Amino acid sequence: MHQGLSGKIVVITGASSGIGEATALAFAAEGAKLVLAARDLDAVQAVVDRCVATGAEALAVQVDVTDAASVKALAERAVGFGGGVDVWFSNVGVGAVGLFHETPIEAHEQVIRANLIGHMNDAHAAVPVFLQQQRGIFINMISLGGFAAAPWAAAYSASKFGLRGFTEALRGELTRYPDIHVCDVYPAFVDTPGIGHGANYVGKALSAPPPVMDARRVAKAVVGLARRPRPGLTLGAPAFAVQLMHGIAPRSTAAAMDGFMRLWTRKGRPDPISDGNLFAPPADPGGIDGGLKRVNRKAALAAGIVLGGAAALMIATHITRPRRS
Repeated sequence: MHQGLSGKIVVITGASSGIGEATALAFAAEGAKLVLAARDLDAVQAVVDRCVATGAEALAVQVDVTDAASVKALAERAVGFGGGVDVWFSNVGVGAVGLFHETPIEAHEQVIRANLIGHMNDAHAAVPVFLQQQRGIFINMISLGGFAAAPWAAAYSASKFGLRGFTEALRGELTRYPDIHVCDVYPAFVDTPGIGHGANYVGKALSAPPPVMDARRVAKAVVGLARRPRPGLTLGAPAFAVQLMHGIAPRSTAAAMDGFMRLWTRKGRPDPISDGNLFAPPADPGGIDGGLKRVNRKAALAAGIVLGGAAALMIATHITRPRRS
């Protein structure tokens, strides 16, 4: 039942809620030995307790991925706990929603630190362990934001585009090591507490356009990469649609996303402007689900029609556009 992953040492950063928590439980069900890390030790210990209740071995470690020394110490704890590291799932992600010039520059910087530098810190700690072992799997959570710009979340876009470039470069450096793998995961919008926890500089309640994906589906995909690693994995029809639209007409796609965000923020109920979880963990980690799936079917259908229509229009425009000689 646990063939392939039983007893494997799996490190997960950002493990206190959402995709991280779902993935921890998925690996626990496979018999892996888990080292779970997050800024909030109490929150990540609660996830460890859930994993231990299923019969898994697990360790909670307090880590801030923006602090390289903290992440190095995490790697040392993992090696001490299990004798090595088989899989490192770099999962931390934060966001700040607001027009670029209205969002504090400190918020932009913190998004870059967490979403890009934090993942680089993870890799910088994991890769030496992998090289010593001559094996290992590094899995990066990126999102569809690695392919298409997200107006009203400029730093998030910068971090995800940068993260995609970083992992491609790192993968190239490790080509000579056939048993060391760098994998990227690009899901569509996922129903986690992350959006509710994020920084909000628009003063309206934040959500995600339907349809949203269950975090457990993403967790299952990550476990699949640990079994059979591959460079990139895209999850969800919206992610494929956005990749297609951006590939054909990047400027039009960004403009359409800006229009969508302006409409979405006008519709939203008022909500306080807040730094969210950028500089400190949330008071309530929130569990796996974010409650975003409570969107009525008409809204989901409307979003699908808009995305499909926009894609068709862009394809038609691209095909019929006259070529310059």
